[in-house]
Amino acid sequence: MSVTGQCLCGTISYSIDNPPAMTGVCHCKNCQRQAGSAFSTLAGVPLNELHISGEPKLYIDPDTDSGNTVKRFFCGDCGSPIYSAVQSSPDMVYLKTGTLDDNSTFQPQFHVWCDTKQNWVDIPEGVPAMPQNPA
Repeated sequence: MSVTGQCLCGTISYSIDNPPAMTGVCHCKNCQRQAGSAFSTLAGVPLNELHISGEPKLYIDPDTDSGNTVKRFFCGDCGSPIYSAVQSSPDMVYLKTGTLDDNSTFQPQFHVWCDTKQNWVDIPEGVPAMPQNPA
């Protein structure tokens, strides 16, 4: 079963071969700014399973609390964030789950960078919440 998604204007679309390998929520300040929201919801996908139609623009984000440069891919027309890539996981990309055509099954397996989480955000009991990225 193929999983599909697209940006707001439809210029960038994608499919992945299998369901995401992992799902999570990032509360780091850079993800908050990039998403224009309280956090970024992510679905980890092996890079070789991601098939993109269209040419996303790239912003290289070197100023992160983790010290890892984050490559942030987005639609140059509507601005929708599509996915991120980090140098510490070169074979994975992290789709922004708001771009999935069907995100009804999204269930975060963990929350990271909770030390910069906005105070009004509640994390459900039983879901792992880490103050930063796990080592």
